[in-house]
Amino acid sequence: MKPLAGKVALVAGGSRAAGRGIAVELGAAGATVYVTGRSTRAGRSEMNRPETIEDTAELVDAAGGHGIAVPVDHLVPEQVRDLIDQIEREQGALHILVNDIWGQHGEPEWDKTVWESDLEGGLRLLQLGVHTHAITSHYALPLLIKSPGGLVIEMTDGTNDYNADHYRVSFFYDVAKGAVSRMAFALAHELAQYDATAVLLTPGWLRSEAMLDGFGVTEATWQDATERIPHFAISESPSYVGRAVAALASDPDVRRWNGKSTSSGELAQLYNFADLDGTRPDAWRYITEIQDPGKPADTTGYR
Repeated sequence: MKPLAGKVALVAGGSRAAGRGIAVELGAAGATVYVTGRSTRAGRSEMNRPETIEDTAELVDAAGGHGIAVPVDHLVPEQVRDLIDQIEREQGALHILVNDIWGQHGEPEWDKTVWESDLEGGLRLLQLGVHTHAITSHYALPLLIKSPGGLVIEMTDGTNDYNADHYRVSFFYDVAKGAVSRMAFALAHELAQYDATAVLLTPGWLRSEAMLDGFGVTEATWQDATERIPHFAISESPSYVGRAVAALASDPDVRRWNGKSTSSGELAQLYNFADLDGTRPDAWRYITEIQDPGKPADTTGYR
C-alpha cells in the first residue's frame, strides 16, 4: 500500500535529523519528495556535518519513493522561487510542504540572557530558523493551494502547551521556536479557505546524527548512552516523526488538525504507528511527568 502515491512533497531542510526521517517516510508511503538544503556533496553548510541532501534523496528512493535533491539556501528568495518554479514545471503540483529548516551550529548558549548572548550568532539563528520558513511559505503556498487537501507542517521543538510556560534554553532559541509556533497558527487561518491544513509538529528527544555523535553512540547502540544520560531512554529515531508526517498526509480527515500543535508521540497513539524498535515513545508527557520533576528515569508506560 502506497497511500501517498502521486503526491508531491517538499521537505525544506532535509539533509539530516528530522528532515531526513520525514523525507524517507514520505517516500516509503509513495510520495515524490524534493529534498532541499545547503549541505551537498559539493560543499557543506556552516553546520559542517557530513550528511547531504543527495544522501537523503537516495534514501527516499530506497524506501520506495522518488527523491529529488535540489541545493537551496532558503534565505535567498530567488533560489526558493526557482525551486518552486522547478516543482511546478516538473510535477504540476505541490501537496505537502514541510518547513524543517534550521541551521544552528555548535551548542546553544544555554541559559544566557539576551544581553549575555552573542548578538551576531543570535540574529543568525533567527534568520535560519524563522526567516527561512517565511520565505519558503511565501513562494510555495500559491502552488500548494492549487490542489485541494494541501498540508503544511511547521517543525518545532516542544508542544505549544509545554513551551507556553517553559523557558527554552536561551532568549534567541526560545524566540525562534515561539515564532514558528505562531507561523503555524497564522498559516492555519490563511489556508482554511483553500481546503488546506497547517500543523505544528514536534519530535521528542531526537536521536539525530549530531546527537548520537555527541553521545559517542550509534543508532544501533544508542541505549549505551543511558548510562550517562538516563532520561535519554525516552529518545526516538528521526523515522518516528517521519511516520507522524506520513500519517497526517495520508489522513483524509487531516483538516481536523488545522492550527493544532501535536507531537510524534501523540500521533503514534492515534494513528497506530511505532518507532523503528516497535515502541511508541511519548517524550513530552514523559518530560513533563518524569524528567522535569526530577524523578528517576523510568519509561514504563511512556514507550
